[in-house]
Amino acid sequence: MPRPSTSGVIPAAGSDDRPPGPAEDLELAGIRADPLIFLQDLVGEYGDLCSHRTRGQNVWFANTPELVQHILKDNYTNYTKAGTPDDFMLTPLLGKGLLTSNGAQWERQRRLSAPSFRRVAVESFDGLMVEAADDLATAWGEAADRGEAVRVDHDFTALTLRVVASALLGSELTAAGRGFGQAVDDINRFIGHFDGTPPQDADFRARLRAYTGAKGFLDRVVRTMIGARRLTGSDGHHGDLLDAMLGARDEHANAFSDQELHDQVLTMVMAGHETTAKALSWTLHLLDRHPEHAARVREEIDRVVGTRLPTAADLSGLVYTRQCLDEAIRLFPPVWLISRLAVDDDMLGGFRIPAGTLVCVSPWTLHRHPDHWEAPEEYRPERFEPEQQHARAGHAYLPFGGGPRVCIGQAFATTEAMLVLTVVLQRLRLTQAPGTTVVPEALVTLRPRDGLLMTVERRHG
Repeated sequence: MPRPSTSGVIPAAGSDDRPPGPAEDLELAGIRADPLIFLQDLVGEYGDLCSHRTRGQNVWFANTPELVQHILKDNYTNYTKAGTPDDFMLTPLLGKGLLTSNGAQWERQRRLSAPSFRRVAVESFDGLMVEAADDLATAWGEAADRGEAVRVDHDFTALTLRVVASALLGSELTAAGRGFGQAVDDINRFIGHFDGTPPQDADFRARLRAYTGAKGFLDRVVRTMIGARRLTGSDGHHGDLLDAMLGARDEHANAFSDQELHDQVLTMVMAGHETTAKALSWTLHLLDRHPEHAARVREEIDRVVGTRLPTAADLSGLVYTRQCLDEAIRLFPPVWLISRLAVDDDMLGGFRIPAGTLVCVSPWTLHRHPDHWEAPEEYRPERFEPEQQHARAGHAYLPFGGGPRVCIGQAFATTEAMLVLTVVLQRLRLTQAPGTTVVPEALVTLRPRDGLLMTVERRHG
């Protein structure tokens, strides 16, 4: 994608005192054609605090750890999700759960939900995660015997949906059958290509009908399960996250309402599977591209776990495996863009930012900043050795966001990803299928544009 036109440039300080950037209003279609290249070109030409106009709206882009820390942590109450493109796209689907709520409503929900996502609570689901990984590795081993390639990205999406839905809703989910997964697929297919200006063609109308039906189905399933659990009582015997949230109380001894529970469950199902699936896909892709790192990972798994199935207790010993995962989501962060709206005027990087300004941060560009990452385009898991991590600026690495709104499911996602990687790499070797290419595509999440098709071999030592 060509760089933005420089026929006019917003000066570093001028009558409107905005950061530098192209002066003309940029077409959204041009940005969306390849947003990753657009962002890289923008900071490359105009610097780490820059701006542009799209559809008459001023958009600021911040690309240093210090600026990001100000937005996401130090003055986070002034930067809201309300009114952002994410809010416009996700609130009609998810309601006002943790991902989309703001202010006091979000703070209350976070306090009520936090105990369920502490690491010790999350690790109690390790058997569920390993069982799903074992089933997937078995299926891929059978594909290897038949000489068939596997769609790694699709299969990981199905696995992570199974894990998060089962952890949330327990065995009751089986009553929804395969319709639950199909509904999630239909929703992802719609929002992944929706930019707020729907084309009026038959393909869009078909996806919209599928989305509407899928949303209605998920709403009914979740409400039915919450209602049934209310009737049977929340006594902790189910052992799932819904049970924990039903029993949660805030400082005033108030529990979640049925609507709040509904919104939290949908938020956790939708946000809690897609990003983990993409993190797993990118990690397998990079380990295939870098066999020297894959060999070290397998040696570590063989030494720590052997041939038995892993548990959460093994993860502390899988140090290099975790470094490889962390480096994969540095290069390919599933959440590639974070947007906020300034509530009140503020100062950012020496500029006065007016209330109502859209401010964006991109882990994609921040994770490639040459001031904070040596040879940033290279896959180097050793970057995540403790001494290197401690020397790095805070907010230089934010695959799960940053500040008080850092992803509540971080421990769940990393525990699941590590256990799944361990089971898969313990038993199989996966190689990119001949004749295929892997190109990142920035939609709702950062995914392989044409999928990730890989051939499989069983390991023989």
